[in-house]
Amino acid sequence: MNEAQNHPLYSTDRENLDRLCAVESPTSNNFVELARLIIRYKDFRGAEDLNSDMEKLLKKWSINRDQLETITKKLWSEGFRPTSNMSSDNVGSGFDTSDSSPT
Repeated sequence: MNEAQNHPLYSTDRENLDRLCAVESPTSNNFVELARLIIRYKDFRGAEDLNSDMEKLLKKWSINRDQLETITKKLWSEGFRPTSNMSSDNVGSGFDTSDSSPT
C-alpha cells in the first residue's frame, strides 16, 4: 500500500512554489513559505514534483533543511508575522480553540 496520493492543496501549493522558484533573494516570508510547504509534504506519498522543486530551491538559496529550520525558528521567536501578501490559508489552521460557551 505505497500508492501515490493527490493532495487537496496541490494546485495552490504548486502556484506558491512556482512563485518562490522565481525569487533570487529570499525574504522572511519566502523562507517561512518554503518551510511550511516542506513540512506539509515531508511524509506525503505523492507530489514528487513539489518535493523535487523544494530541494532545488534550497540549493538555489544556498541553504539546507536544517538551516531553513534555524532561520524560520529565529524569525518566529523574534515576533515574525506574515505580511498581507501571504495567503491567509498559508499559516495556521484557522481553528479557534477558545471556548465561547458559558461556564
